[in-house]
Amino acid sequence: MQQPTRTLLDKFFLFIKGLAMGAANKVPGVSGGVVAFVAGFYEEFIYSLQKVNLKALKLILNGRFRSFYQYINGRFLSLLLLGMLVSYFSVSKLLDYFIAQKELYVWAAFFGMILGSIYYIAKDFHYWNRKTILSCIIGIMIGISLSFFNPAKQNENLFFVFFCGIISVSGMTLPGLSGSFILILLGNYVLLLVDSVNALYDTFAEIFKGDFSFINNQQRIEMLKILAVFTLGSVTGLVTLSHLLSYVLKHFKHITTAIILGFITGSLGVVWPWKKTIYRLNEFGEIMKDSAGEKIIVNYQRYLPHINNTETWIAIGFVIVGILIVLGLDWYGKLTQGETVKH
Repeated sequence: MQQPTRTLLDKFFLFIKGLAMGAANKVPGVSGGVVAFVAGFYEEFIYSLQKVNLKALKLILNGRFRSFYQYINGRFLSLLLLGMLVSYFSVSKLLDYFIAQKELYVWAAFFGMILGSIYYIAKDFHYWNRKTILSCIIGIMIGISLSFFNPAKQNENLFFVFFCGIISVSGMTLPGLSGSFILILLGNYVLLLVDSVNALYDTFAEIFKGDFSFINNQQRIEMLKILAVFTLGSVTGLVTLSHLLSYVLKHFKHITTAIILGFITGSLGVVWPWKKTIYRLNEFGEIMKDSAGEKIIVNYQRYLPHINNTETWIAIGFVIVGILIVLGLDWYGKLTQGETVKH
Protein backbone atom coordinates (compact mmCIF):
# COMPACT_ATOMS: atom_id res chain seq x y z
CA MET A 1 0.00 0.00 0.00
CA GLN A 2 1.49 3.33 -1.12
CA GLN A 3 1.63 6.04 1.53
CA PRO A 4 -0.39 9.09 0.41
CA THR A 5 1.13 12.56 0.18
CA ARG A 6 -0.49 14.90 2.71
CA THR A 7 -0.76 18.67 2.79
CA LEU A 8 -0.44 20.68 6.01
CA LEU A 9 -4.26 20.88 6.17
CA ASP A 10 -4.49 17.09 5.75
CA LYS A 11 -2.07 16.63 8.65
CA PHE A 12 -4.12 19.00 10.82
CA PHE A 13 -7.32 17.09 10.05
CA LEU A 14 -5.53 13.80 10.74
CA PHE A 15 -4.66 15.14 14.20
CA ILE A 16 -8.33 16.15 14.67
CA LYS A 17 -9.41 12.65 13.63
CA GLY A 18 -7.02 11.31 16.28
CA LEU A 19 -8.79 13.51 18.84
CA ALA A 20 -12.12 12.05 17.68
CA MET A 21 -10.81 8.47 17.88
CA GLY A 22 -9.44 9.06 21.39
CA ALA A 23 -12.73 10.54 22.61
CA ALA A 24 -14.77 7.77 20.96
CA ASN A 25 -12.55 5.05 22.44
CA LYS A 26 -13.20 6.37 25.95
CA VAL A 27 -16.99 6.50 25.60
CA PRO A 28 -18.74 3.18 26.37
CA GLY A 29 -20.72 1.96 23.36
CA VAL A 30 -18.80 4.04 20.83
CA SER A 31 -15.98 2.64 18.69
CA GLY A 32 -12.95 4.65 17.62
CA GLY A 33 -12.71 2.29 14.66
CA VAL A 34 -15.97 3.76 13.36
CA VAL A 35 -14.24 7.16 13.16
CA ALA A 36 -11.36 5.59 11.22
CA PHE A 37 -13.74 3.73 8.92
CA VAL A 38 -15.96 6.72 8.20
CA ALA A 39 -13.08 9.19 7.87
CA GLY A 40 -11.54 6.95 5.23
CA PHE A 41 -8.22 5.98 6.84
CA TYR A 42 -9.14 2.61 8.40
CA GLU A 43 -7.21 0.45 5.93
CA GLU A 44 -4.15 2.72 6.11
CA PHE A 45 -4.34 2.56 9.92
CA ILE A 46 -4.43 -1.25 9.93
CA TYR A 47 -1.71 -1.41 7.27
CA SER A 48 0.58 0.92 9.24
CA LEU A 49 0.13 -1.05 12.47
CA GLN A 50 0.78 -4.27 10.57
CA LYS A 51 4.20 -2.84 9.64
CA VAL A 52 5.25 -3.07 13.30
CA ASN A 53 6.91 -6.45 12.80
CA LEU A 54 10.29 -8.21 12.94
CA LYS A 55 11.64 -6.12 10.08
CA ALA A 56 10.77 -2.95 11.98
CA LEU A 57 12.45 -4.34 15.09
CA LYS A 58 15.64 -5.11 13.10
CA LEU A 59 15.68 -1.53 11.78
CA ILE A 60 15.57 -0.21 15.36
CA LEU A 61 18.27 -2.60 16.59
CA ASN A 62 20.51 -1.53 13.69
CA GLY A 63 20.00 2.14 14.58
CA ARG A 64 18.16 2.92 11.34
CA PHE A 65 15.51 5.05 13.01
CA ARG A 66 14.63 7.12 9.94
CA SER A 67 14.08 3.96 7.88
CA PHE A 68 11.98 2.53 10.71
CA TYR A 69 9.88 5.73 10.82
CA GLN A 70 9.26 5.60 7.07
CA TYR A 71 8.63 1.85 7.04
CA ILE A 72 5.81 1.99 9.61
CA ASN A 73 4.26 5.14 8.05
CA GLY A 74 5.43 7.02 11.14
CA ARG A 75 4.14 10.46 10.19
CA PHE A 76 0.61 9.11 9.83
CA LEU A 77 0.73 7.07 13.05
CA SER A 78 2.42 9.77 15.12
CA LEU A 79 -0.15 12.45 14.19
CA LEU A 80 -3.02 10.05 14.84
CA LEU A 81 -1.63 8.75 18.15
CA LEU A 82 -0.73 12.29 19.28
CA GLY A 83 -4.35 13.28 18.70
CA MET A 84 -5.53 10.29 20.76
CA LEU A 85 -3.19 11.13 23.64
CA VAL A 86 -4.23 14.78 23.69
CA SER A 87 -7.84 13.65 23.58
CA TYR A 88 -7.44 11.45 26.65
CA PHE A 89 -6.35 14.46 28.70
CA SER A 90 -8.49 17.20 27.14
CA VAL A 91 -11.35 16.37 24.76
CA SER A 92 -12.33 13.23 26.65
CA LYS A 93 -12.41 15.16 29.95
CA LEU A 94 -14.69 17.70 28.27
CA LEU A 95 -16.78 14.82 26.98
CA ASP A 96 -16.96 13.36 30.50
CA TYR A 97 -18.30 16.71 31.71
CA PHE A 98 -21.03 16.88 29.07
CA ILE A 99 -22.01 13.25 29.69
CA ALA A 100 -22.45 14.15 33.37
CA GLN A 101 -24.44 17.33 32.59
CA LYS A 102 -26.24 16.60 29.29
CA GLU A 103 -26.06 12.84 28.96
CA LEU A 104 -29.13 12.49 26.71
CA TYR A 105 -27.82 14.94 24.11
CA VAL A 106 -24.33 13.39 24.01
CA TRP A 107 -25.72 9.89 23.47
CA ALA A 108 -28.14 11.30 20.86
CA ALA A 109 -25.22 12.80 18.91
CA PHE A 110 -23.33 9.49 19.06
CA PHE A 111 -26.47 7.62 18.00
CA GLY A 112 -26.71 9.93 14.99
CA MET A 113 -23.04 9.40 14.14
CA ILE A 114 -23.52 5.63 14.17
CA LEU A 115 -26.64 5.93 11.97
CA GLY A 116 -24.57 8.04 9.59
CA SER A 117 -21.79 5.44 9.73
CA ILE A 118 -24.19 2.66 8.74
CA TYR A 119 -25.34 4.71 5.75
CA TYR A 120 -21.73 5.59 4.84
CA ILE A 121 -20.58 1.96 4.78
CA ALA A 122 -23.74 0.46 3.25
CA LYS A 123 -24.15 2.95 0.37
CA ASP A 124 -21.00 1.76 -1.43
CA PHE A 125 -21.26 -1.90 -0.50
CA HIS A 126 -22.63 -3.81 -3.50
CA TYR A 127 -21.55 -7.33 -2.68
CA TRP A 128 -24.61 -8.76 -0.96
CA ASN A 129 -24.95 -12.52 -1.25
CA ARG A 130 -25.73 -15.45 1.04
CA LYS A 131 -22.34 -15.28 2.80
CA THR A 132 -22.25 -11.53 3.36
CA ILE A 133 -25.88 -11.39 4.51
CA LEU A 134 -25.21 -14.20 7.03
CA SER A 135 -22.02 -12.42 8.17
CA CYS A 136 -23.94 -9.18 8.67
CA ILE A 137 -26.61 -10.95 10.73
CA ILE A 138 -23.93 -12.57 12.92
CA GLY A 139 -22.35 -9.13 13.43
CA ILE A 140 -25.72 -7.64 14.41
CA MET A 141 -26.41 -10.46 16.90
CA ILE A 142 -23.00 -10.05 18.55
CA GLY A 143 -23.44 -6.26 18.70
CA ILE A 144 -26.90 -6.52 20.27
CA SER A 145 -25.84 -9.21 22.75
CA LEU A 146 -23.19 -6.89 24.24
CA SER A 147 -25.90 -4.62 25.65
CA PHE A 148 -27.38 -7.46 27.75
CA PHE A 149 -24.25 -8.43 29.67
CA ASN A 150 -23.75 -7.30 33.28
CA PRO A 151 -20.37 -5.91 34.41
CA ALA A 152 -17.95 -7.96 36.52
CA LYS A 153 -16.12 -6.64 39.60
CA GLN A 154 -12.90 -4.61 39.42
CA ASN A 155 -9.75 -6.74 39.16
CA GLU A 156 -6.23 -5.28 39.66
CA ASN A 157 -4.34 -8.49 38.82
CA LEU A 158 -1.59 -7.42 36.37
CA PHE A 159 -2.11 -10.41 34.04
CA PHE A 160 -5.82 -9.52 33.83
CA VAL A 161 -4.92 -5.84 33.32
CA PHE A 162 -2.65 -6.86 30.42
CA PHE A 163 -5.54 -8.87 28.93
CA CYS A 164 -7.80 -5.82 29.36
CA GLY A 165 -5.24 -3.80 27.40
CA ILE A 166 -5.49 -6.21 24.47
CA ILE A 167 -9.30 -6.11 24.64
CA SER A 168 -9.51 -2.31 25.01
CA VAL A 169 -7.99 -1.61 21.58
CA SER A 170 -10.60 -3.77 19.88
CA GLY A 171 -12.66 -0.62 19.34
CA MET A 172 -9.79 0.93 17.38
CA THR A 173 -9.26 -2.06 15.12
CA LEU A 174 -12.84 -3.42 14.97
CA PRO A 175 -15.39 -0.71 14.08
CA GLY A 176 -18.63 -1.17 16.00
CA LEU A 177 -17.05 -3.07 18.90
CA SER A 178 -16.56 -0.66 21.80
CA GLY A 179 -13.38 -1.43 23.75
CA SER A 180 -14.43 0.80 26.65
CA PHE A 181 -17.81 -0.96 26.88
CA ILE A 182 -15.99 -4.32 27.00
CA LEU A 183 -13.90 -2.89 29.87
CA ILE A 184 -17.13 -2.06 31.71
CA LEU A 185 -18.28 -5.66 31.26
CA LEU A 186 -14.88 -6.84 32.58
CA GLY A 187 -15.28 -4.47 35.56
CA ASN A 188 -12.09 -2.47 34.92
CA TYR A 189 -13.32 0.61 33.00
CA VAL A 190 -12.93 3.04 35.93
CA LEU A 191 -9.62 1.54 37.08
CA LEU A 192 -7.98 1.69 33.64
CA LEU A 193 -9.59 4.63 31.85
CA VAL A 194 -10.32 6.93 34.82
CA ASP A 195 -8.22 6.21 37.92
CA SER A 196 -4.94 5.28 36.22
CA VAL A 197 -5.21 8.04 33.58
CA ASN A 198 -5.94 10.62 36.29
CA ALA A 199 -2.93 9.29 38.26
CA LEU A 200 -0.68 9.88 35.25
CA TYR A 201 -2.18 13.34 34.69
CA ASP A 202 -1.62 14.29 38.35
CA THR A 203 1.94 12.93 38.21
CA PHE A 204 2.84 15.02 35.16
CA ALA A 205 1.24 18.08 36.77
CA GLU A 206 3.34 17.59 39.92
CA ILE A 207 6.57 16.97 37.96
CA PHE A 208 5.92 20.16 35.97
CA LYS A 209 5.78 22.04 39.28
CA GLY A 210 9.01 20.37 40.46
CA ASP A 211 7.16 18.21 42.98
CA PHE A 212 8.41 14.58 43.09
CA SER A 213 6.57 13.55 46.24
CA PHE A 214 4.56 10.98 44.26
CA ILE A 215 7.59 8.67 44.54
CA ASN A 216 6.60 8.05 48.16
CA ASN A 217 2.92 7.64 47.31
CA GLN A 218 2.41 3.87 47.18
CA GLN A 219 -1.12 4.10 45.78
CA ARG A 220 0.06 6.43 42.98
CA ILE A 221 2.96 4.14 42.09
CA GLU A 222 0.59 1.17 42.00
CA MET A 223 -1.74 3.06 39.66
CA LEU A 224 1.14 4.00 37.36
CA LYS A 225 2.29 0.37 37.32
CA ILE A 226 -1.24 -0.72 36.36
CA LEU A 227 -1.33 1.92 33.61
CA ALA A 228 2.07 0.77 32.28
CA VAL A 229 0.91 -2.88 32.07
CA PHE A 230 -2.40 -1.78 30.51
CA THR A 231 -0.51 0.29 27.90
CA LEU A 232 1.78 -2.65 27.12
CA GLY A 233 -1.28 -4.85 26.63
CA SER A 234 -2.87 -2.21 24.39
CA VAL A 235 0.23 -1.99 22.18
CA THR A 236 0.39 -5.79 22.00
CA GLY A 237 -3.29 -5.90 21.06
CA LEU A 238 -2.89 -3.22 18.40
CA VAL A 239 -0.01 -5.03 16.70
CA THR A 240 -1.46 -8.57 16.91
CA LEU A 241 -5.01 -7.60 15.93
CA SER A 242 -3.73 -5.43 13.07
CA HIS A 243 -1.80 -8.40 11.62
CA LEU A 244 -4.89 -10.58 11.89
CA LEU A 245 -7.17 -7.92 10.40
CA SER A 246 -4.70 -7.16 7.63
CA TYR A 247 -4.87 -10.82 6.57
CA VAL A 248 -8.66 -10.96 6.93
CA LEU A 249 -9.20 -7.72 4.97
CA LYS A 250 -6.93 -8.98 2.22
CA HIS A 251 -8.56 -12.40 1.81
CA PHE A 252 -12.14 -11.86 3.08
CA LYS A 253 -12.76 -8.14 2.55
CA HIS A 254 -16.46 -8.31 1.66
CA ILE A 255 -17.35 -10.73 4.47
CA THR A 256 -15.33 -8.60 6.95
CA THR A 257 -17.09 -5.42 5.81
CA ALA A 258 -20.47 -7.12 6.22
CA ILE A 259 -19.56 -8.22 9.78
CA ILE A 260 -18.35 -4.70 10.60
CA LEU A 261 -21.61 -3.26 9.25
CA GLY A 262 -23.48 -5.72 11.47
CA PHE A 263 -21.36 -4.79 14.51
CA ILE A 264 -22.11 -1.13 14.05
CA THR A 265 -25.83 -1.75 13.52
CA GLY A 266 -25.97 -3.95 16.62
CA SER A 267 -24.19 -1.29 18.69
CA LEU A 268 -27.15 1.07 18.19
CA GLY A 269 -28.79 -0.69 21.14
CA VAL A 270 -25.79 0.12 23.34
CA VAL A 271 -25.86 3.85 22.55
CA TRP A 272 -29.66 4.28 22.45
CA PRO A 273 -30.02 7.81 23.94
CA TRP A 274 -33.22 7.27 25.93
CA LYS A 275 -32.15 5.06 28.79
CA LYS A 276 -32.12 5.07 32.55
CA THR A 277 -28.82 4.32 34.25
CA ILE A 278 -28.90 1.45 36.76
CA TYR A 279 -26.29 1.85 39.50
CA ARG A 280 -24.79 -0.76 41.80
CA LEU A 281 -26.37 -0.60 45.28
CA ASN A 282 -25.03 -1.71 48.64
CA GLU A 283 -27.01 -3.65 51.27
CA PHE A 284 -28.60 -0.39 52.48
CA GLY A 285 -29.92 0.51 49.02
CA GLU A 286 -27.36 3.31 48.56
CA ILE A 287 -25.54 3.93 45.28
CA MET A 288 -21.98 2.57 45.45
CA LYS A 289 -19.01 4.65 44.24
CA ASP A 290 -15.54 3.71 43.00
CA SER A 291 -12.19 4.99 44.27
CA ALA A 292 -12.53 8.12 42.09
CA GLY A 293 -15.91 8.96 43.65
CA GLU A 294 -17.82 8.00 40.48
CA LYS A 295 -21.09 6.11 40.73
CA ILE A 296 -20.70 2.46 39.68
CA ILE A 297 -22.89 1.67 36.65
CA VAL A 298 -24.38 -1.81 36.37
CA ASN A 299 -26.33 -1.43 33.13
CA TYR A 300 -28.92 0.70 31.33
CA GLN A 301 -32.72 0.38 31.14
CA ARG A 302 -33.88 1.61 27.73
CA TYR A 303 -37.25 3.22 27.02
CA LEU A 304 -39.09 4.93 24.15
CA PRO A 305 -38.96 8.75 24.13
CA HIS A 306 -42.04 10.90 24.83
CA ILE A 307 -42.93 12.79 21.65
CA ASN A 308 -44.67 15.65 23.51
CA ASN A 309 -41.44 16.65 25.20
CA THR A 310 -39.12 19.53 24.30
CA GLU A 311 -36.07 17.57 25.53
CA THR A 312 -36.93 14.75 23.12
CA TRP A 313 -36.99 17.07 20.12
CA ILE A 314 -33.70 18.66 21.16
CA ALA A 315 -32.21 15.15 21.40
CA ILE A 316 -33.57 14.33 17.92
CA GLY A 317 -31.84 17.52 16.76
CA PHE A 318 -28.56 16.19 18.14
CA VAL A 319 -29.17 12.87 16.34
CA ILE A 320 -29.42 14.87 13.09
CA VAL A 321 -26.24 16.78 14.02
CA GLY A 322 -24.46 13.44 14.53
CA ILE A 323 -25.58 12.23 11.10
CA LEU A 324 -24.44 15.51 9.50
CA ILE A 325 -20.99 15.19 11.13
CA VAL A 326 -20.48 11.81 9.44
CA LEU A 327 -21.81 13.10 6.12
CA GLY A 328 -19.44 16.06 6.50
CA LEU A 329 -16.51 13.67 6.94
CA ASP A 330 -17.68 11.81 3.85
CA TRP A 331 -17.84 15.08 1.91
CA TYR A 332 -14.37 16.07 3.11
CA GLY A 333 -13.00 12.67 2.10
CA LYS A 334 -14.41 13.01 -1.43
CA LEU A 335 -13.07 16.57 -1.66
CA THR A 336 -9.53 15.55 -0.69
CA GLN A 337 -9.66 12.54 -3.04
CA GLY A 338 -10.70 14.89 -5.85
CA GLU A 339 -7.79 17.20 -5.09
CA THR A 340 -5.39 14.24 -5.06
CA VAL A 341 -6.60 13.17 -8.51
CA LYS A 342 -6.03 16.70 -9.83
CA HIS A 343 -2.48 16.75 -8.55
